[in-house]
Amino acid sequence: MAFSAAHESQLLASVPTGLLIGGQWRPATGEKTFDVEDPATGETLLSIADATPEDGAAALDAAVAAQESWGKTPARERGEILRRAFEAVTARADDFALLMTLEMGKPLAESRGEVTYGAEFLRWFSEEAVRTSGRYSTSPDGKSRMLVNKKPVGPSLLITPWNFPLAMATRKIAPAVAAGCTMVLKPATLTPLTSSLFAQVLQEAGLPDGVLNIVHTTDAGGVTGPLIQDPRLRKISFTGSTPVGRSLLADASQNVLRTSMELGGNAPFLVFEDADLDAAVTGAMAAKLRNMGEACTAANRFIVHESVAGEFAEKFAAKMSELTLARGTEDDSKVGPLIDGKSRDKVHALVQDALDGGAKAVTGGSPVDGAGYFYQPTVLIEVPASARILQEEIFGPVAPIVTFSTEDEAVAMANDTEYGLVSFVFTKNLNRGLRIGEKLETGMLGLNAGVVSNAAAPFGGVKQSGLGREGGLEGIEEYLYTQYTSIADPYADDQ
Repeated sequence: MAFSAAHESQLLASVPTGLLIGGQWRPATGEKTFDVEDPATGETLLSIADATPEDGAAALDAAVAAQESWGKTPARERGEILRRAFEAVTARADDFALLMTLEMGKPLAESRGEVTYGAEFLRWFSEEAVRTSGRYSTSPDGKSRMLVNKKPVGPSLLITPWNFPLAMATRKIAPAVAAGCTMVLKPATLTPLTSSLFAQVLQEAGLPDGVLNIVHTTDAGGVTGPLIQDPRLRKISFTGSTPVGRSLLADASQNVLRTSMELGGNAPFLVFEDADLDAAVTGAMAAKLRNMGEACTAANRFIVHESVAGEFAEKFAAKMSELTLARGTEDDSKVGPLIDGKSRDKVHALVQDALDGGAKAVTGGSPVDGAGYFYQPTVLIEVPASARILQEEIFGPVAPIVTFSTEDEAVAMANDTEYGLVSFVFTKNLNRGLRIGEKLETGMLGLNAGVVSNAAAPFGGVKQSGLGREGGLEGIEEYLYTQYTSIADPYADDQ
């Protein structure tokens, strides 16, 4: 269902454009603003407050002031706030989907899927809020009792990327709320509007003033740097590129902050000779084209057995070539624009490098002329091992295919990367699938599945893909620390 221009304007008018500090929406110091652009048209959607370092300091002040009372708030109450927020986001699914499509570009069908996925973190952690537990036990020597308890880490800095504006916010905010932590959220400059609408929903759901503070800014280092150096901050949770993650880890080391880092990926997609090729192509479409390929979980390298590589490439290219490129609000849109011109130029540079090295484009291979930042869905074959596209995260609708002959060769090719976020394996042999999974250096595995994300599962990687986990039973632990109390032997006075 497409939305009218009037509906788009009405929705945009309802989005807060200020900073959220201490429960109040307010302008940035000096009235600074920046424009948020529609990547499908290049037109400005809204101008919003551009936070300064002074605004960042005020946001942390508010989070610190709210921490003690929020940390003492009963877990059931925190959970009920999240449950009300889940119901409100679900009820306003069309608004959130349209807003994400406007500021990020993805087709409405994908945006609706993200609303479902993002909202599920609210429901999941509303249930987990009351399930954090400790233990009471007798020490091994019998001379004392051990009391182990979980407590909120404290004020946290959350930094989210532009590609999943709702889900990345809920995936961090929901466990922090459940654990009893206050927050300063710094959304991506390219897509800050969805976070503001979500924060408004949380306020309506009863989240107390100061628990969540939002500072969107074009001066990320200037605003977040002093916060990281402030001894009152207790944690950083970041989703974004590995180089930025490394820099944040170095900064966080000065105050030994708790860190959660969900960083880059270079996901291998392995297709064995016994795979159901139709199912593999369906999985490849899901793994490659979610968010136009602008996802850290997107399949980056298609490693296909030499005996089926030709047929797989032909079927995959046929599906890719059928896709309609259009503004995400159009009913027939299957692939939206990339987020900006810089991103599109990077994707094309990777494709051109591969072509210059001898690769062949079965379909696509070029930017699309006209308004917006569209790039043709592309399948490349005969990609040389030296091509940059096999080493760097593509973040676009491009699928390079390389071949292997043996199982060991496939594993070696898959692991030949500094990243280790997610891998995909397609085979009819379950034993082989499990065997390969144990050999792959990866935090997540899709076995005959092209999508792995699930609020009930731990999301995260190994190697240069990051630290910590989001979602699942593990997600709330990132916002809790363990306190142990040793209690003297209660029978000591009787002896």
